[in-house]
Amino acid sequence: MIDLQNFKDSLTSGKLPENLPAYLKALWYDGKGDWKTAHDLIDHLSDKQSAHVHAYLHRKEGDIWNADYWYNRAQQLRPKGTLEEEWENLVSLYLSLLSNSAGN
Repeated sequence: MIDLQNFKDSLTSGKLPENLPAYLKALWYDGKGDWKTAHDLIDHLSDKQSAHVHAYLHRKEGDIWNADYWYNRAQQLRPKGTLEEEWENLVSLYLSLLSNSAGN
């Protein structure tokens, strides 16, 4: 399974890892600097993971009201740390969950 470092390395290579759910694809595109594609991937989704990433994207955009709406939908609190820390935490969390579900 892919880990945070492999995920970051794939940003440099430009090759999107295979079999990622939409919310991890969105984080990958955001990591590449393509906020619009990232947002377009999850804008229509309502699962908690996508809502969490959606919240982060709106926080990054500076639309805090909208971000807080999505954090609420994801049942998460807006983090106090940097956007870079949040991005890494989200990638790590959702790669870990993906890895755990693949092992079941």
